[in-house]
Amino acid sequence: MELVSLQQVREAAGRMAGVAVRTPVLPCPWAEGEFWVKPENLQPMGAFKIRGAVNAMALLGGAASTAGVVTHSSGNHGQALAYAARVMGTPCAVVVPEGAAPVKVEAMRGLGARVITVPPERREEVAREVAEEEGASLVPPFDHPDVIAGQGTVGLEIVSDLSTVDVVLVPVGGGGLASGVATAVTALCPDARVIGVEPELAASAAESLERGRPVSWPPERTRRTIADGVRMGLSELTFAHLRERLDSVVTVTEEEVRAAMGVLARRAHLVAEPSGALATAAYLSGRVPRGRTVAVVSGGNTDPLLLAEVIAADTARRH
Repeated sequence: MELVSLQQVREAAGRMAGVAVRTPVLPCPWAEGEFWVKPENLQPMGAFKIRGAVNAMALLGGAASTAGVVTHSSGNHGQALAYAARVMGTPCAVVVPEGAAPVKVEAMRGLGARVITVPPERREEVAREVAEEEGASLVPPFDHPDVIAGQGTVGLEIVSDLSTVDVVLVPVGGGGLASGVATAVTALCPDARVIGVEPELAASAAESLERGRPVSWPPERTRRTIADGVRMGLSELTFAHLRERLDSVVTVTEEEVRAAMGVLARRAHLVAEPSGALATAAYLSGRVPRGRTVAVVSGGNTDPLLLAEVIAADTARRH
């Protein structure tokens, strides 16, 4: 299987101009050791997913302009594709699993997407059916080289801003972000370690790498985690990237994810959704190697009530 190259990631970076934000690497003097965060929650629609969506849409060109694009998503990729489609004047449909976060579903509709709600186990199947019936282009959330290359621009920017980075922590769900970041970072900083982070309650990537093949966890198992953005398992394509380029995968507890959300809000002044707080949770847990570390805050589309709850909990811990 052919893996995405550094050159593809660099070419994707050129397609981001004017749509995706080049986010900074922010120092965190409040943390022990040398720690930075990469705040992808600052993207126009609140998550890194805009990068892969923009790159894929740009490479589709005129093929997507009339019939439109379709995808399946629990939220952030659907918002990203809807945003990119609106910028490019293209119709967009998103197949959403039942139980998806209402704040994300409403954001998709607000960006002009047609939302189709289905049982979680049918999301991919229905997205393919809609694409075939309507002649639309399917832009999957992670299982595509153009999407992976787009997400890899996160890694390019990390290395550009902190060329002596030792450890990069990145959330893992379907594996598109981790695949892209690992592609860029390992090519440019061979001595750096790229470590994936999953919640214990949706740790299919860790099991997949341990078993040497992609392993799927059923929706009734993964829906236990608060981190709704990482409930999908790896594809054959993302598994191949992570097996080749990722150093390891660590897991964090639900309590650690909540605590990290509170810390990011109070100390870094960043709104992180549960999936977006995974990498920071891993650092704060002390279960990852120390060194000059960057944690990717992958998204900030969280429920306001949950945000208030974790901030209150963090405040109580400090008093």
